[in-house]
Amino acid sequence: MNRPEREAAVRRIMERSVPSVPQELYGEVVRRGARMLRRRRAVRRLLWLLLLAATVAFVVWALTAQPWVEPPSDTTPPLTDW
Repeated sequence: MNRPEREAAVRRIMERSVPSVPQELYGEVVRRGARMLRRRRAVRRLLWLLLLAATVAFVVWALTAQPWVEPPSDTTPPLTDW
């Protein structure tokens, strides 16, 4: 079989039947899917909380350290007019 024949065979198989979950597995599939969604939601909320905490920490640091202000000079300028 060459590639076009294989693709045509696969298309015929897929069009012939609608994929479905067996009845004995349906409850398990729904339970696992719900658990997966809860975990994703919890991870997403945790990541947003971490992002918020990092933003607050950065803002507090920036307000206390004021990195945009030039630090005072430790040396005095030379005296030349004596």
